[in-house]
Amino acid sequence: MVKIEQKLDLVCIGRSSVDLYGEQVGGRLEDMASFAKYVGGSPTNISIGSSRLGLKTALITKVGDEHMGRFIIEQLEREKVDVSHVKIDMERLTALVLLGIRNQHQFPLIFFRENCADMAIRPEDISQDFIASSKATLVTGTHFSKTNVSEASFLAMKYAKDAGRSVVFDIDYRPNLWRLGNHNDGENRFEESDFVTNHIRKILPFCDLVIGTEEEWKIAGGSVDTLQAIENARRIFDGTIVCKRGALGCTIFDDTIGNWENGINILGKEVEVFNVLGAGDGFMSGFLYGWLNNEKLKKCGEYANACGALTVSRHGCAPAYPSEHELKFFMNTGSPEFSLRHDIKLEQIHRSTTRRKTYSKIYTFAFDHRKQFEEFICQDNPSKTISGFKLLALEAVIKMSKIYNSLGIIVDNQYGQEALFKAADHDLWVGRPIEKSGTFPLQLDCDCDVSSFLREWPKTQTIKLLAPMRTDDPRDIFNMQRDKVIEVAAACRNTGHEFLLEIINSRNDQQPCPKQIIQIMTQFYEMNVYPDWWKLEPIDNSHFWKSCGDLIRTNDPFSHGIVILGREAPLDILAKTFQSANEETLVKGFAVGRSIFSDIARLWFKGEVSDEKTTTMMANGLTNLIIAWEKAREK
Repeated sequence: MVKIEQKLDLVCIGRSSVDLYGEQVGGRLEDMASFAKYVGGSPTNISIGSSRLGLKTALITKVGDEHMGRFIIEQLEREKVDVSHVKIDMERLTALVLLGIRNQHQFPLIFFRENCADMAIRPEDISQDFIASSKATLVTGTHFSKTNVSEASFLAMKYAKDAGRSVVFDIDYRPNLWRLGNHNDGENRFEESDFVTNHIRKILPFCDLVIGTEEEWKIAGGSVDTLQAIENARRIFDGTIVCKRGALGCTIFDDTIGNWENGINILGKEVEVFNVLGAGDGFMSGFLYGWLNNEKLKKCGEYANACGALTVSRHGCAPAYPSEHELKFFMNTGSPEFSLRHDIKLEQIHRSTTRRKTYSKIYTFAFDHRKQFEEFICQDNPSKTISGFKLLALEAVIKMSKIYNSLGIIVDNQYGQEALFKAADHDLWVGRPIEKSGTFPLQLDCDCDVSSFLREWPKTQTIKLLAPMRTDDPRDIFNMQRDKVIEVAAACRNTGHEFLLEIINSRNDQQPCPKQIIQIMTQFYEMNVYPDWWKLEPIDNSHFWKSCGDLIRTNDPFSHGIVILGREAPLDILAKTFQSANEETLVKGFAVGRSIFSDIARLWFKGEVSDEKTTTMMANGLTNLIIAWEKAREK
């Protein structure tokens, strides 16, 4: 047989669902009023958690041919999980789970898995070569509860062993999914069953590593005494046994059992248990991170405990799992907080290292202006609307997206709502302003709590805030504007939106002062404001851009970086600025508006140029800026 090259660390097989988590904590599931949507399902969670830690992972599952199935695939792709063997079932729906957080001990959930897509996996869906290309294959308990998925999982284990690869088994015992109990019993973690125990006994001989909670080992070993159950399992297979013990951490047995002291006991960090759902999958990801990198078992357990601690401190399953950098930071530094989600530094590392997307460059057409466009309106041409012009601006960007990658727009909801809606169908970075246009001091475009306001905005939109700030402003005005920036930054953290902070330091006849801009940026970092993006004025000073980059690297090393705004400067001036910033890698591109559209808009509103010509002219203006940028970056 031809030996297959190992390209993957881990292939996971089984459940894939959409989790709808109740956002209100401390009440009955019956009383939940709103839900957050996440990817779920144990093997899917593990594929994501392990990928975040740097392992090359893949998933074998099925999803429905609908919006939720596409959501799962798109999220897996964002998480760098290989989806080449995620198949679309044209007949069945993607599985769904409703979950809630009642208290530290009660986490009600309802499984909607009747004839769902992932339970339609069959042996013919398992590729021998694909399994052989991975260092390890992970199977989970639920996918042995029905004949076709059981046969598929057994076949995958056989292929792995035939290729000399490892098999990992997550016992993943949910009595409800083995038809033990009714739909109301989704929260139940243990129910004795000779049928399930006998089935698991057939799985164990294939396994090199088996991980489960005390309740799961009881079902695997057929005894309500945990140690006895583990002893029973040891008689069947000689692989590594890991028992998750909640607040006690975990115990690892690599040889004989006897008593708990014979194992490797690793205590976990005492933290607030906010949500246990998905913590086991985070634990598994951490353990595999060490195990597949040939670390000692004690170290594997330490990774696992740390991942579990971080997971129980947050809302949701997959979104809670740490990145490799975050895990090592937590293990090396710890946290002063009992409630880890309140550790601002730790949460910022989590947020910035698990973003939806990263950028090496970004070319943005900003047409979120409102006051400026109102000046263009021509009463003699009532058909020429601001909304209509902004749709043409979007068309110019869409046209250029066929030539260039990493294009973006910044557009408002007041006049650009149609453009915002249409942009959702294209692969564009989208920024949206939250400030009122043309006001000083800064005013927000909402009269309610900012977090509540932003919850209506798509998570894919970056919140842009323009702050006209100078350090020589009257102290009360400076402090008021600073506080509004802090308020918006906190709201973005609460709602999961990325945040772009635009500092406008020039005013009237005052030119931007590089020293002041650095001082303002420094103050915000000191107040725990971490913009995902900074948008700064075009300053032809290479030292300034280097200083900005150093400041960001010191305070937020995983920041997206900086984009340069236009301030209606002509192309040659912007090109000089691009050149002066060319050595600073955190300057990622530009977000320019009036430098592109001002002259064109005046002509269009007067009816002197056609729609087609207007779109072409704006596309050409954007192209010229991109060419100037790329020329400045040539080495």
